[in-house]
Amino acid sequence: MALSLLSHFFLICILSKFCITNFTRAYSQCLEDQKSLLLELKNELIFELSASRKLVKWNNQTENCCTWDGVECDNAGHVISLHLVEEAISGGIENSSSLFSFTYLEKLNLALNNFNSTQIPKGIQNLKYLSHMNLSNAGFGGQVPFELSLMKRLVSLDISSVFPGIQPLKVENPNLKLLLQNLTGLKELYLDGVDISAQGKEWCQVISSSLPDLKDLSLRWCKLSGPLDFSLSQLRSLSVIRLDGNNLSTTVPKFFANFSNLTTLSLGGCSLEGFFPGMIFRIPTLENLDLSNNELLSGSIPEFPQGSSLKTVVLSYTNFSGSLPDSLSNLSMLSKIDLTNSKFFGPIPSTLANLTELVYVDLSLNSFIGLIPPFYIIPQSLLSLPSLQKLMLSNNQFSGKVEEFSTLHYSSGLYELDLSSNRLEGPIPESFFKLESLTILLLSYNFNGTVHLEKIQRLRNLTKLELSYNNLSVSSSSSVFPQLSWLSLASCNLYNFPDLRNQSILSFLDLSNNQITGEIPSWIWEIGNGALVQLNLSCNFLVDLQKPYQIPKNIAVLDLHSNQLRGELLLPPQAVYVDYSSNKFEKPIPLDFGYNVSFFVFLSLANNSLTGAIPLSLCNAGYLQVLDLSFNNLSGVGKLPLSLEKCKSLEVMNVGNNNIVDSFPCMLSPSLRVLVLRSNRFHGELRCLKSWPNLQIVDIAYNNFSGHLYPESFSSWRAMMLNDDAELRRNHLRFKFLPLNNFFFQDEVTLTIKGLELKLVKILGDFASVDFSCNNFQGEIPDAIGALSSLYLLNLSYNTLTGLIPKSFGNLTQLGSLDLSMNQLTGVIPMELAGLTFLSVLNLSYNKLFGQIPNGPQFQTFPSASFEGNTGLCGFPANISCSITDENEDVSPPKLGHEMEIEWDYISAALGYVVGLGSIIWLLLCCQSVRQKYFEHVDQVLVKIFYRQDRKQRRGGRVLRNQVRRQ
Repeated sequence: MALSLLSHFFLICILSKFCITNFTRAYSQCLEDQKSLLLELKNELIFELSASRKLVKWNNQTENCCTWDGVECDNAGHVISLHLVEEAISGGIENSSSLFSFTYLEKLNLALNNFNSTQIPKGIQNLKYLSHMNLSNAGFGGQVPFELSLMKRLVSLDISSVFPGIQPLKVENPNLKLLLQNLTGLKELYLDGVDISAQGKEWCQVISSSLPDLKDLSLRWCKLSGPLDFSLSQLRSLSVIRLDGNNLSTTVPKFFANFSNLTTLSLGGCSLEGFFPGMIFRIPTLENLDLSNNELLSGSIPEFPQGSSLKTVVLSYTNFSGSLPDSLSNLSMLSKIDLTNSKFFGPIPSTLANLTELVYVDLSLNSFIGLIPPFYIIPQSLLSLPSLQKLMLSNNQFSGKVEEFSTLHYSSGLYELDLSSNRLEGPIPESFFKLESLTILLLSYNFNGTVHLEKIQRLRNLTKLELSYNNLSVSSSSSVFPQLSWLSLASCNLYNFPDLRNQSILSFLDLSNNQITGEIPSWIWEIGNGALVQLNLSCNFLVDLQKPYQIPKNIAVLDLHSNQLRGELLLPPQAVYVDYSSNKFEKPIPLDFGYNVSFFVFLSLANNSLTGAIPLSLCNAGYLQVLDLSFNNLSGVGKLPLSLEKCKSLEVMNVGNNNIVDSFPCMLSPSLRVLVLRSNRFHGELRCLKSWPNLQIVDIAYNNFSGHLYPESFSSWRAMMLNDDAELRRNHLRFKFLPLNNFFFQDEVTLTIKGLELKLVKILGDFASVDFSCNNFQGEIPDAIGALSSLYLLNLSYNTLTGLIPKSFGNLTQLGSLDLSMNQLTGVIPMELAGLTFLSVLNLSYNKLFGQIPNGPQFQTFPSASFEGNTGLCGFPANISCSITDENEDVSPPKLGHEMEIEWDYISAALGYVVGLGSIIWLLLCCQSVRQKYFEHVDQVLVKIFYRQDRKQRRGGRVLRNQVRRQ
């Protein structure tokens, strides 16, 4: 009894002391000098009054400064904590004398301000008692000061810097070792976005030797390299590891599984490879695992024991595969699972529906399969989870008809449902329209039947609706969706515009690929009370705009391509993406066109009948990345405007198939990646002082360019030269804008291969093409072209090039098409070409080549037409035997001797030469007409006809020669 009373007495004493301490801290009387320092600090700092919630309230009217927002004092009235997060501070700290006079300060938090790349002030070292410092995302930039390394009492340091548009912080002098060697008491280190630029062994050993008690380590986007050194295993207290966005290029070490206190492991976008150790999933304390965006990292989800602490599992955009185990149900605390774009397959386990804490499920872009009668494999009970908010199952292989289901017990919290891009059949179930909490419903690429928009009006909270590319017929009278901001009804068999005049906040509307005819109604520009940002009416049968109309200023994306529009070109004043291609616009481009396109990123007027000149004002669009004016009748004064030099961001320029008379546009931006001048009347030499290091596709065929091909022109095209990480660069060439809406332009270029025009909708990042055909180039082919190792297509045909085929072409290991026909090339075919294993199209016809055709498995697949017109060639597939058997011996073209004796072999060769010469003369005559736009297609037909006739003549000649020999 006495012991119990004594225990209660001590407990009361402890609680009393705790309460008194906290009470006196909260209500300590502020010392006068501390109050003066605070007011002085307020006057020194530059901040926005309207955005401040704390500083703006500091004033003399409240005597006790310890009660001011953001201020904390100790018992004696000294300021020990300043918490000035997100106070819109932009300056004044670098010269502050008051801040560094708070000698008792223990905690300083200036996060989420904007100091405009100011350096962290060196006076920070005066705060000798500081234990917690947070300057994250406060806009500090430049070198981290050495003085920071002298603050030996620091327990938590956060100088993370992922502030957009701000010069990043650097750890250079001092380097990481000098910065950390005295901070041995650190338990939390956050350096996200700080430029450390260190190798794996270096930074791992510095951290493990300097910070033995470290618990939280966050080094995201620090330009760190791998591999991860074993020395990290010494940090047995680690609880948080975040290394996202570094180029570690390593496997995940198994020793991570030995961190018994690990709660968070985040390694997204680290270029990880190999197989992920499954035992890491089973760490009892692990709550958050993020391995996303590591496409070379493989693994599978293991069986889970009872009692796992996992709350978040993110494996999106990895090479993880396999089926989902039933033991997922043991993850009783799991709230988020994201497996987007991995390689999982099989049915979704029904046990997933037992996870009562599940909020977010994204299994999109995998190979999950199964019938859904109703939600048999997508378990019906999954939708009844009380906490489920997002269910995303798009781009899988779910099939079958979705039957109606009871919604009585369904989650009232489900606000996002995405079943798009599966193999679902039948009509959209009525039950979907009873999930009243839905804000996002995405059902594209699935269903059929008829849907009435009036039914969807039951979903009063709906903000985003996508029904595109189903086999649906959408009917509508007057529909009102009070919260709808995004509506996509592409390819829904619409014949008229749905009446959307009452939509008050609609900002995205896609009615493309329908059967809508007539005029674009004037009311469409008033949708959302002028809030419309993106409008896509492409691929319909629209002919004009109903007048009067006024395009709202907010329009950023306007896509009207593939209609029958004519008349004036619309000029949205603040648009970034405009596509009017494939219409019937005929008039000249207005001279003041460029004054209204200052924000344009993408502009396409291709496939119209536009006339006149390209306006000088065009390149007031300083942000322009893609300009496509191809397939028009542009000429006027006939030149490209010199103002194109102002387009510093231009990456794609296509003016092909016009009537432009000019020299090569040397003024174009160095950022250029795609240049198409095809089928115009460009002339002169191809020689510029400027270089284009990013150039990947060049098509200047069917012009009048002349002169030599200069080596320096090709040697500057560095983007066509593969490097060691070529495989990792195989992303598509695309141009991103409106990142908040995830809107992309996927580039599309037409190339001519083997006489056929091929449209490449997706161009690999390391794809390269050069087409100089049908010009007047002369001289030798430069060896420098052989350094363009990512070339897929090279066409130099129909010129007057001389000399040898460079042996350096053997370095073009990615080459798929090579056309050097109709030139005057001499010598033997280099043996190096036989090693081009990707080569599928080869044309060396009608040159002056001689000797044996190289042996090789690839060369044996080419037809004889690839080599015809070279009378000195022999061997397969030319079907002419070689008199010299030694392939390494120089072979000269056959010559007539002085003997009077008739040699039938020579006569046969002469006959072949006559036929070949006639063919060359005939085709050269055709080439002149080919250069004229109107005869281009006629020429292709004639070449094919002549080719057949020529082969018949040659076969007849061989029969006659064999008969003579037998006689």
